[in-house]
Amino acid sequence: MTQRHKVFISYHHENDQCYRNEFERLFADYFDIMISMAVQDGDINPMLNAEYVRQVIRDRYLRESSVTVVLVGTETWKRKHVDWEISSTIRDTPKNPRGGLLGILLPTRLDVNTGNYCINTVPPRLHINVEKGYAKIYNWSTDPNEVQNWIHQAFIDRNSIIPDNKLSLYGHNRSGERWQP
Repeated sequence: MTQRHKVFISYHHENDQCYRNEFERLFADYFDIMISMAVQDGDINPMLNAEYVRQVIRDRYLRESSVTVVLVGTETWKRKHVDWEISSTIRDTPKNPRGGLLGILLPTRLDVNTGNYCINTVPPRLHINVEKGYAKIYNWSTDPNEVQNWIHQAFIDRNSIIPDNKLSLYGHNRSGERWQP
């Protein structure tokens, strides 16, 4: 049996909260294949300084997790917190070791079942690391064996390939239909 991993879930809170809840319900509560390290509503005051919020996410949530799952909806790529969470996940420091990374395309995306997702609507830092071979992107699944394998593979891969974290951090949320390379 594959071991359970502590998983941080990164997502667009306003649009995709129901998928985050379902992911936790299925895989942390029902099938018990992971331990969720996701930020809960009310855990962090959104009025705090952006740098402090990043530090809290990194030091309280990401430090304890070994894999970050990015739930990729239609507007996830726009969110500064998603970008920061991906960046913190793939950064390796003595206090916060590098974590595994994977993306899951949500059913709300029109391209979810085509096999060819629109790269410009996936968070850029995630896309760059998929291209590099550090991360992978999958279609939404409720199969616990499949999801457990994805998480475990990301955990294994975290130390076999050096991720690319050169992209500048988002200073604010983005807008538009897609990002430009």
